[in-house]
Amino acid sequence: MIKLVELFSGIGSQAKAIASVCKKEKMSYKVLNTCEWDIHAIVAYDFIHNGANLDPLVKKMSREDVLAHLSKYSLSNDGKKPLNMKTLRNFSDNYLKQILSSIYRTHNFVDIKELKGNQLPNDVTILTYSFPCQDLSSVGSFHGYNKGIDRDANTRSGLLWQVERLLLERQKENLDLPQFLLLENVTNLEAKRHNKNFLEWQNSLTNMGYINCIYKLYSPNFGIPQNRKRLLMLSIYVGNNENKKSKIKKYLESHNLNNLDYIKSLNIKKRDLKEFLKLDYTNPIYLDEAIKAQPNSTKSRLTIWNNNSKLVDERFNFATISQTITTKQDRHPNSGNIYFDYKNNKKSKFRFLTPRECFLLMGFKEKDYESLINNNFASKNNSLFFSRDRLYKLAGNSIIVDMLKPIFKQVIDIIRLCDDKDMF
Repeated sequence: MIKLVELFSGIGSQAKAIASVCKKEKMSYKVLNTCEWDIHAIVAYDFIHNGANLDPLVKKMSREDVLAHLSKYSLSNDGKKPLNMKTLRNFSDNYLKQILSSIYRTHNFVDIKELKGNQLPNDVTILTYSFPCQDLSSVGSFHGYNKGIDRDANTRSGLLWQVERLLLERQKENLDLPQFLLLENVTNLEAKRHNKNFLEWQNSLTNMGYINCIYKLYSPNFGIPQNRKRLLMLSIYVGNNENKKSKIKKYLESHNLNNLDYIKSLNIKKRDLKEFLKLDYTNPIYLDEAIKAQPNSTKSRLTIWNNNSKLVDERFNFATISQTITTKQDRHPNSGNIYFDYKNNKKSKFRFLTPRECFLLMGFKEKDYESLINNNFASKNNSLFFSRDRLYKLAGNSIIVDMLKPIFKQVIDIIRLCDDKDMF
C-alpha cells in the first residue's frame, strides 16, 4: 500500500494523482495526513476528496465546543497571516463546523510550524511538500516578494526549512524517515538568488540518506496545454544500502523525465486547448460563468486584452496553450483572454478564463469543481465561502495533476524494483 502524507496540501493534487496511478497499477493507497492552514483550501480538499458531509461528531457539537476545538489550531483566511478568534466568532455555526469537520476528515496537522517530527506517522511511503512559491517566483518578485528561502528570512517560502526540522527530529529520535519525498515548486529555485539555499537543502537530504533526482517539467508534455514549467525533486531514502542506491540510480538514468525522447515513449495523449474551454453557451451554467468572467469596459481592461495572450481571438482562432494559471485573472499578466461579445453586451468584448476552466487546466475534473460550487455555503454578509476570487486562488496555487502522475509511477516502479524486505 502507498501511504501518503501531504504537507502544504492545498486542494490535493498529489492525492488526485496517486489515486489515478494506483488505480491503473492495481495498487492500494491511503492518505494518512494533510497539513494546510488556509481554511478555504482545507474545506475544498475535503469536498473534492471526501464529499461534503459533516463529521458526525462535529455535527453534534455546540457552537462553543466547535470554537474551543478550532482555537487549538493556527488557521488562516488568506494563506498569509493567522486568523484570530475574534474574527472566527463572527462566522455562522455551519461555517465553523465545516472547517472543523474538514480538519478532522482530512487528518490535517494544519500548521507545519507547530507540527513535531514524532507526530508524523511511521511507515510513510511518500511525503510531499509543495511549499509556498511567492518569495521565489518571478510573479511574486514583481509584486514585492523577493526575500527567498534564506533560513533567517521568515518568509512563506522559507517554510521549506520546517520540512528539514521534521525529518531531523525523527532522525534524532531514531524514527523511520519517509521512503520518498517529493518537492514541487517554481524553476526559480535554481536561479542564482536561490540556488545556494537549494543546494544546501539537497546536501541536507543527502546527509540524511536520500538520493535526489531533479526534474524540470513542462505541462504540455504531459497532456495539459498550459505554459507552466515546474521543478520537481524526487528524493529516495537509501541510507547506507549501496545495492539499493545502485539499482535506483540505474533506473532513474533510464527513466529520465528530463529527456524528451523518454517522455515521448510514455505515449501521453496530447490534448487540445479547446477541450478545456467551456464555449458552449447554450449551456446556461457555462454562459453564466462566462458572463461573470467578463470585465467592464475600461481603459485598464482594454490594456489587459491587448497585452495578454488571446486564447480565442475576434476571428475565433484558437491558441495552442494557455499561459500559466495564476491566483488572479483580472490583472496583467493573466493566463489569457477569450473573445466574448454576448448579445446586448455593455461590457468588454472579451472574458477571462472561468474558475472552472482554471481547475480543468490544473488537471482536475469538472466533478471536482462542481463538488465545491454545488456545496458552497454562506460565509458572512451573504457572501459565499467559495467566491470566484477564492476559486481562482485555489486553482492557481495548485499543482498540475498530470505532471505528478509519471513521478508517482516511478515511485511504484522503484518499490517493485527493490525487494520490500531487503530494500525498504
